Amino acid sequence: MPSPLYIGQLTGTPLGDIWLAVSDLGLVAVEWAASAADFSSWLARRFKRTIEPAPERVADAARELGEYLNGERREFSIPVDWSVMRPFQQKVLQLTFAIPYGETRTYRDLAFEIGNPHSARAVGRAEATNPMPLVIPCHRVIGADGKLHGYGGGEGLPTKEWLLQMEGAVLA
Repeated sequence: MPSPLYIGQLTGTPLGDIWLAVSDLGLVAVEWAASAADFSSWLARRFKRTIEPAPERVADAARELGEYLNGERREFSIPVDWSVMRPFQQKVLQLTFAIPYGETRTYRDLAFEIGNPHSARAVGRAEATNPMPLVIPCHRVIGADGKLHGYGGGEGLPTKEWLLQMEGAVLA
């Protein structure tokens, strides 16, 4: 049986309260959820593991995420548990994780990088189901037209726009 997921919350960020989950291998999820019960239910459905409240286990991730949202951190050093993703999503999100602070890529750019130039829609789907937004910066992925397309975190596109402005990204 897989190890449990440990959860805790980061409160009072510029984007509101954020829940985090870690496994024994690293960060598994970042989510804007209304309550511990909502977050735990989502995690249990998605990852099929038991959930245990353990704020001390998520403390490093919460600290780094708070520093990032306050403009004090540009890169994350916390471990990420890539094993919770399917191979295609893992490949896409590892490329996304490597996009530098303040820069953007298009869905098409990432499709080319993985060697399948016709998979921009599949790349978009992998981004849409990113379990660790902010840390895996799917907000840095934009449309080929240079515009913002889709964002599931926080308040959607306004959150994506806020993050890119905070990072000083230049948009068309």
